Amino acid sequence: MAQAHVLGLPRIGAQRELKFAVEAFWRGEMTVQALQDTGRRIRAANRLAQREAGLDWITVGDFHWYDQVLSTLALVGGLPERFGAAPAALTLADYFAAARGTAQQGARQSAMEMTKWFDTNYHYLVPEYSPQTRFGRGTEWLFDEVAEALAEGENVKAVLLGPLSLLYLGKEKGGLTDRLSLLPELLTQYERVLARLKTQGVTWVQIDEPILALDLPGLWRDAFAPVYRRLAPVAPSLLLATYFGDVSEHAALLAALPVAGVHLDGVRAPKQLETFAAQWPKDKVLSAGVVDGRNVWRCDLTRARALLMSLAETLGDRLWVASSCSLMHCPVDLASETRADKEVRTWLAFAVQKLGEVALLRRSLDTAEFARADVRAAFVADATAQAARRTSPRIHNSVVQKRLAALTEADARRASDYPARARAQRAWLKLPALPTTTIGSFPQTAAIRAARADFKRRAMSHLDYLETMRAQIRLAIEKQEAYGLDVLVHGEAERNDMVEYFGDLLWGFMITEHGWVQSYGSRCVKPPVIYGDVYLPEPMTVTWSAYAQQLTDKPVKGMLTGPVTMLQWSFARDDQPRELTALQIALALREEVAALEKAGVRVIQIDEPALREGLPLRKGEWPSYLEWAVRAFRVCSSGVADDTQIHTHMCYSEFHDILPSIAALDADVISIETTRSDMELLGAFEAFEYPNEIGPGVYDIHSPRVPSQAEMERLIEAALARIPAERLWINPDCGLKTRDWAQVDGALTHMVAAAKAVRQRLAVAAMRVQAA
Repeated sequence: MAQAHVLGLPRIGAQRELKFAVEAFWRGEMTVQALQDTGRRIRAANRLAQREAGLDWITVGDFHWYDQVLSTLALVGGLPERFGAAPAALTLADYFAAARGTAQQGARQSAMEMTKWFDTNYHYLVPEYSPQTRFGRGTEWLFDEVAEALAEGENVKAVLLGPLSLLYLGKEKGGLTDRLSLLPELLTQYERVLARLKTQGVTWVQIDEPILALDLPGLWRDAFAPVYRRLAPVAPSLLLATYFGDVSEHAALLAALPVAGVHLDGVRAPKQLETFAAQWPKDKVLSAGVVDGRNVWRCDLTRARALLMSLAETLGDRLWVASSCSLMHCPVDLASETRADKEVRTWLAFAVQKLGEVALLRRSLDTAEFARADVRAAFVADATAQAARRTSPRIHNSVVQKRLAALTEADARRASDYPARARAQRAWLKLPALPTTTIGSFPQTAAIRAARADFKRRAMSHLDYLETMRAQIRLAIEKQEAYGLDVLVHGEAERNDMVEYFGDLLWGFMITEHGWVQSYGSRCVKPPVIYGDVYLPEPMTVTWSAYAQQLTDKPVKGMLTGPVTMLQWSFARDDQPRELTALQIALALREEVAALEKAGVRVIQIDEPALREGLPLRKGEWPSYLEWAVRAFRVCSSGVADDTQIHTHMCYSEFHDILPSIAALDADVISIETTRSDMELLGAFEAFEYPNEIGPGVYDIHSPRVPSQAEMERLIEAALARIPAERLWINPDCGLKTRDWAQVDGALTHMVAAAKAVRQRLAVAAMRVQAA
């Protein structure tokens, strides 16, 4: 009989227990023992959810204190040597130091670099590999978690990031030119881990190799056979898991590997399931991921069962039914959404519900089980919900459709080119060389969050809320003027999240109450659900930005989230092309931009941090995506006068391979995250001869460290070596909402002082040139 399992579950806890516990531990308000107890409770709840759903295998090893890549490095003793932690004696404090950096005088280390996990909105910590990298006996955490599950009598399937993906997803540093040279020593540790799991009584290990969905270089592809020939003899049965894309080009390779089975993503690439099944070896399991692990729409059970029945005819008992990928990308439990829109709620499934879908689909493959009343009733209920969603009048908006039809190419172009716009903007902005600004948000204090919560539950009047937020705006403006910043922001006190805030005000979006997912570490976000055509009923930001502008003679930036990021960081519709949804959002934002400009806000930032993460994993599919993504941005940003300055912001990304498209956005100023890479990313902009203005980050806001003025001066000088002074801005890496005011006061004071010091040196150098 077919087996049912999932690739992983959310590890944050149903009420974000992990976030609150970890942050309390960081503040010194929780002991290690209390933190570990929280982790045990979350893991126990996840095992119980799998057991109650009726899964055949309980997945263990999907819990991580911060990040799965970091945890794997800790397991194999591969944390960067600069943190000085002994692998076998690694503590949670050491682990978090690598994730967050260290702030102690004399031992300061910046945090490990962070980037997107494939094309998701999760961020992983990038391994650092150098000639000094060594692997060894690491943490015992995985084995302890396995022991917990085995003690409950479970059929345990441990999960582990594979060695080739662990190496491939890292960076070479310190003169290392070939990460694969580290493979033999790394495999020794994988052999140790797998043998230990086998000794514990684990019979299956899911070993994730998601890099197979990428355009993998030949050397890396060719490494799979010898790697798994070495690991298989000491390991339990291995289920090699791929996800996020089509791996059918590797079908022959995967069929020949000495593993007991392979998992395929049947949501992103459903056609590959039939391709693999047609010639699949008789002694291997094929796991079909037919329940979407990355979105919140309920599975079309009838359609999924038809596909599985076809596979079962060929595979028989060798078929496993699964989620497409880990469910960590989904909220925990729809049962918590007691206040959600009742109609839209019937169309959704969160992680706990998806466990039930996987188990139900497995049951339905058995003729006798499918005839049972409860199974039939579940299928009927699903078919009813699917039909209701397709025919709901809330899905389509005729006004939006007419506006889309009326769009022309001229709507995606500024009136003049950048040089002409720059002259017009400089004429009124009158900014100094190396102008300073921030990315948008300021600390979201407990008082701010409490005020928003009180207003939401109607415990605070609208007038009191308005005055509370205005007081925060006044504070932000006063502080920025005291720092000496050149272009100010209103601070975004009214915003809970850069996407959710807008989703709450746009038609076609639904905001959940507890639909949290992990973005990185303890940072959780609550993506809106886009269920219908997107429409702007009234301005969303003008009141706040216009008020801030009244408080100062300096320019204040209006702050918006761009259409691609709104799409990428939401649970998007799956009933129309993503391109169409992005364009609908762009039209709504175009109206907002026009309203800001009309209100006197003439510097407007439209953030697109998710532009790169939306790229398809295969480069052959990039051009079509970039074409519609760039068009969406230009549609929302191009309806303004030449002297209105358009900024955009991007973070966590490698830009070198999409710089032509970034330039095609035609933003007047772009700010990017560069601190953790030590300005390395600027090399790509220099080589490309990026034509517009650029603000490389000089302050890593993801770490509690307050960098010194000297550190920032060094970064500014490094930037000037690549970008002309007349096109260089000075700013932090990202928004400051997660920092406290003491950190922000210190860092921004240092940043402005650093910019002034470098500006003075530039002036002196210019005078010497003139004198000569």
